[in-house]
Amino acid sequence: MGFRGRQLALLAVNANALRPLGERLSIPAFFAGWFGTELTPQIMAVTALDAAQSGARGKLRVTDALLAGVNLALLGTITRQALQAGSLAESSLRESLGDDYAEGLELRAEAPLLWRRLARPFAMRRPDVEVIRDLQYAGKDMRGRLDIYRSKAAGSDRQRRRPVLLQVHGGAWMVGRKEEQGQLLMNEMASRDWVCVAVNYRLAPKHPWPAQIIDVKRALAWVRDNIADYGGDPDHIVITGGSAGGHLSSLAALSPNDPAYQPGFEDAETSVVACVPFYGVYDVAGATGDGAAIAMRDEFMAPRVFAKTFAGHEAEFRAGSPICRLDDLDPAQIPDFYALHGTLDSLVSVRQARAFIARLREVSPRTVTYTELPGAQHAFEVFGSIRSHQLITAVARWLEWHHQRGQAGLSRQPEDPLSDHVA
Repeated sequence: MGFRGRQLALLAVNANALRPLGERLSIPAFFAGWFGTELTPQIMAVTALDAAQSGARGKLRVTDALLAGVNLALLGTITRQALQAGSLAESSLRESLGDDYAEGLELRAEAPLLWRRLARPFAMRRPDVEVIRDLQYAGKDMRGRLDIYRSKAAGSDRQRRRPVLLQVHGGAWMVGRKEEQGQLLMNEMASRDWVCVAVNYRLAPKHPWPAQIIDVKRALAWVRDNIADYGGDPDHIVITGGSAGGHLSSLAALSPNDPAYQPGFEDAETSVVACVPFYGVYDVAGATGDGAAIAMRDEFMAPRVFAKTFAGHEAEFRAGSPICRLDDLDPAQIPDFYALHGTLDSLVSVRQARAFIARLREVSPRTVTYTELPGAQHAFEVFGSIRSHQLITAVARWLEWHHQRGQAGLSRQPEDPLSDHVA
């Protein structure tokens, strides 16, 4: 493909990034928009280099140069949108937590590090963080395993218990692994002396719903019983996840100790103190009447995840919808929430987040924080980008604020079991 062909292809990517294709083409629109919105500095550098090399060879025509200029201008527009993420998130925090929320928090100087980190967008491990891999929380295969991320200092310091963050991966309830998502946030929080847990769970269609939420509940029960041995505080567990993981984490947070999702371990404590869903699915029943939610229910959730039609099984779909849970749950059982969603999400309409947050704010006596991101696609924090680094910083501040406010001051000295799994 020649220079003009590459620039025309990039023009199509940029156009889709700014205005994704319709919902019927959501998957290709997502992939094109995802990379087009989160890797703009790298794409700009490659485009400029490509144009310079073509010019040096005397092969750059005026029309081709103009085309490259248009692409660079569009990429600049997309980059400016991404650069606004930090200020938008900060406004959300101040609006929901108060202007003085940051008093007493450790506010790291992220700006000087941002541009250096963009040179390695897929390098997310922190040198001060260790990973204890493949602990079995259920069953005998890999779907019942979890990883623990913690600071290397935590293994030797047994004097206190650290707050816990439980990460649930996405992947349309059908694919995905614990190692693939949440890496930026878990490494950030582990470096801040949190203990983070990433879990696998059984996948559809081999294991139809509700196997997925049952496994998340089993993981929560395991964390409650065992995390103190790894330096964590079982009384301060926050759950998070993106996409399907955003759905599962929200549902887990809004169905504390529900025996229907805890077969064989009905007496286990599975409540959490807070939930941070990224671009989550909140309405698998189509209860809001939104066309995209109904299409997702009938064309995807029913045949591929639930393995049953909505008609005749309405109660099961409603029970699996976080927004419907708010109708029946005692408001005192609703934990604090911080939800994030992009306005250009091609896989899960931002309307789901708007409806969920509106209802949550109506019924919840707790803190509800919501950051809506203009120009952001699905999966915007999976790897290091301008937007994701700023948002991870904001979420870290929210988590630290929440822990500071609710810290109970309990302490004991758990044993630190020796493990062959440390990576």
